[in-house]
Amino acid sequence: MPLLILSLLITVALLGSGFWFFREQILGSLSSNQNRVDPPTSQPGQEQQRISSGNTILVKADATSQKQAGVEAFTKGDYATAISQFQASLQEQRNDPETLIYLNNTKAVGKNPIKIAVVVPIGGNLNIAKEILRGVAQAQDEIDRAGGIKGRLLQVAIANDDNNPDTSKQIAAKLVKDSNILAVVGHNTSNATLAAVPEYQQGELVIVSPTSDAKALTNTSSYFFRTIPSIRFQADALSRYALRTARIGKIGICIDSQSAASLSLQEEFTSAVFADGGRVVELNCDLSAASFNPNTIVSEAISNGADSLLLAPSVERLNLATEIAKANKQRLSLLGSSTMYTFQTLEQGKADVNGMVLAVPWHPNSFPGNPFPQQAIQLWGGEVNWRSALAYDATLAIITGFKQGEISRQGLQKTLANPNFSSQGATGDISFLPSGDRNSGSIFVQVQPGQKSGTGFDFVPLPP
Repeated sequence: MPLLILSLLITVALLGSGFWFFREQILGSLSSNQNRVDPPTSQPGQEQQRISSGNTILVKADATSQKQAGVEAFTKGDYATAISQFQASLQEQRNDPETLIYLNNTKAVGKNPIKIAVVVPIGGNLNIAKEILRGVAQAQDEIDRAGGIKGRLLQVAIANDDNNPDTSKQIAAKLVKDSNILAVVGHNTSNATLAAVPEYQQGELVIVSPTSDAKALTNTSSYFFRTIPSIRFQADALSRYALRTARIGKIGICIDSQSAASLSLQEEFTSAVFADGGRVVELNCDLSAASFNPNTIVSEAISNGADSLLLAPSVERLNLATEIAKANKQRLSLLGSSTMYTFQTLEQGKADVNGMVLAVPWHPNSFPGNPFPQQAIQLWGGEVNWRSALAYDATLAIITGFKQGEISRQGLQKTLANPNFSSQGATGDISFLPSGDRNSGSIFVQVQPGQKSGTGFDFVPLPP
C-alpha cells in the first residue's frame, strides 16, 4: 500500500509539472503577442556564445547540414573543407547572409585580414537581424571580390544582442577588448545602441549604426556615427506631408514609452506639427502600457477630433501598431515611422494598412541609376529593404574610411569625422555631420495594392 500511494503521488506531481510546462509555454507565447514584448535577457558570461566569425551558427533557423559541417570544419582549422561546405550551403539557401559572411571570413584566414563586427538582434527580431546582415554581407562580398582594402580582405564577426540593452553593453565590452576588431556596425534599436556607446567611446572603437535614429544619440560620442538620418528629419518630413500634401492637421500619436526612438519621434513630430500650423490631439496611446487596447485608442482619437494617427512603435511591438490599424478600419488616415517599413506590416495589416504613408530613408526605386538594388537581387534572389541598404552603407563607410586613412581604430574615427569625408552608397552620398548624424533626409512610401511582397500590398514610393 505505501508503494502504491508513493506511485500515485509521483504521478500527480509529474502531471502537475507537465500542466505547468504546458501553461507556461502556451500562455507565455500568447502573452508575447500582447503588449509586454520585451527582448530576452542574458546571464553574465553568455556574451562569448553570442559572437562568432564562423565557429558557431547563430541564426539557427537557417541551419543546413552543409552549414553545420562548415562550422565544424572551421572550428578544426580545416578551412578548405569549410569553404566547400559553406559554398554548398549557399547553393541550397542563397539568401542566408550568415553563411556568406562565414564563407568570406574563411577565405580571409591567414591573409592579414581587416576585422570588423556587426551586432544584430537575432533573438529579438530575426527578420530585422537578417536584413542588417544582408547589407553587411553584400558590402563584404563586393570589397573582397574587388581585392580587399589596400590588398587586405575583410572579416566580419557576427554578434547577437537580442536588442537587449544589458546584453548590448556586454557585447560592446567584449568587442572593445578584442584588439583585432577595428569597427562595429550596429546596434539595431536606439535603446541597445545608447547602452553600448559608452563602452565604444572608452575603447576608442568606431560604431556606425544603420538603424538607431533616436535624438539622444546626437553628439553622444566622437566614435559614434549613423547612416540613418536623425529622427528630426523624419519628423519634419512627416509633418510637412500631413499638413501640406495630405491636408490632415489634427493628429494623434501612438508611441512605445520604453523606446528612446519612439519618444524622440513624438517630441520632434509634435514640435514640427505646431510649427507648421497643425495640432497634436491628446491621446493616451502607449504600446507598452498594461492597459493597451487598440479599439479604445481609436475611439478616443476620433472623440478628441483627430483626423489621423501616427504609429511610432518599437520593433518589439510592431504587431501592436498593426492591431491599431485593424481597429481603425480606415476611419482615420495613417502615418507611420520607418520602423513600420517591414514585411510584417504588410503581412499582418493587409487592407487595414492600405494607404498608410511612412517616412523612410530608402526605397529600391528612389535612387535611379544606383546599382545596389539590382546587385542585391542578383545576390539574394529578391529585393531587400532599407535596413539592408543602410547596413550596406554603414559597412561601406567603414571600408572607405580605411581606404582613405589609417587602418586603425583611431585612424578610422579621424577619417569619418573629417568634414570632407564622403562615400557613395545605396542611399547616395554618405557623409556625416560633426554630431555623427547622417547628412541626409527622408522619402515617402505608401502602402498600396501590389503583388511584389506576396501579401497583396506593397510599399510604393511617392513623388518628391
